[in-house]
Amino acid sequence: MTEAVLLVGGKGTRLQPLTLHTPKPMVPAAGVPFLAHQLARARAAGVDHVVLATSYLAEVFEPYFGDGSAHGIRLTYVHEEEPLGTGGAIRHASRALSARPGEPVLVFNGDILTGLDIADLLLRHERAQADVTLHLTRVADPRAFGLVPTDADGRVLAFTEKPRHPDEIVTDQVNAGCYVFRREVIDSVPEGRPVSVERETFPGLLADGALLHGVVDASYWLDLGRPASFVQASADLVRGIVRSPAVPGEPGESLVLPGAHVGSGARLYGGTVVGAGAHIEAGAEVEGSVVLDGARIEAGARVRASMVGTGARVGPRTVLDGAVIGDHSEIGADNELREGARIWCGTTIPDAAIRFSAV
Repeated sequence: MTEAVLLVGGKGTRLQPLTLHTPKPMVPAAGVPFLAHQLARARAAGVDHVVLATSYLAEVFEPYFGDGSAHGIRLTYVHEEEPLGTGGAIRHASRALSARPGEPVLVFNGDILTGLDIADLLLRHERAQADVTLHLTRVADPRAFGLVPTDADGRVLAFTEKPRHPDEIVTDQVNAGCYVFRREVIDSVPEGRPVSVERETFPGLLADGALLHGVVDASYWLDLGRPASFVQASADLVRGIVRSPAVPGEPGESLVLPGAHVGSGARLYGGTVVGAGAHIEAGAEVEGSVVLDGARIEAGARVRASMVGTGARVGPRTVLDGAVIGDHSEIGADNELREGARIWCGTTIPDAAIRFSAV
């Protein structure tokens, strides 16, 4: 049996208002909650038991996923009353694992979309006989990430979490948020208090002489921390740029879910998703966007790289470009919202009230 811990307890503050009423892993991407894609890929790699480490809005997960049997995987839910950090969450969730001390446990973050070959990562962990194996990726600007230099054999040499000074940037290899732990290493993490795996656990293991192995992988990788990244991830899944068995349709320029209505002459492309019960009226144009269940895009509106929340309305001739519209908001006709504009849930904007908005 191969087991995994999936960290889904974060508040998703950077994704507000999408996460005001929905935990980040449950926000829809390519027609299903993002978590469904992670579970499907784990299952495809041979993982048969996943422990969900929940905290924020924990009550939302189980009604959708149940015991996991409908998704071909066994799920266990472990709830943190108070946030324990990444390391603390892993330790807290480990009570639901059955792996023995020397056996591998996969751990991954609930806000990363990747094309990583998970089965290969597990195999390379076994071959290296490592205490912990880390998935690493290379980025053009590593300042917002944890830097992980390695030697020629893949042995991790150091950790620098989000470097503050140029001389700290010693590599473009960053922590990609997926690990394989030997079970006894998880058991060594302090219990009952917040622990950062990045700032405390990994540096402590290095100092104690543990073998941490880094696997640098060049496959698709995207951190879904910002709304623009989340929308991009959904579009890339729809178009098949990164594949997921959970996408409810074949790759293409758009995904229209059952019960949605698309009017004559409306144009959908760029990986757009139209949710159940949503309406796209005649002459509207929607590119690379997520239109959630029950939303309405009215005649002549143009929506690009945006997310339109459940039950929201975008009025005639309104332009959205890189915007997030909260659930049940009303955007009147002839408005223009661009460059990261965010409209909170339930907000009403009158006709022609905003010609440009950026945050």
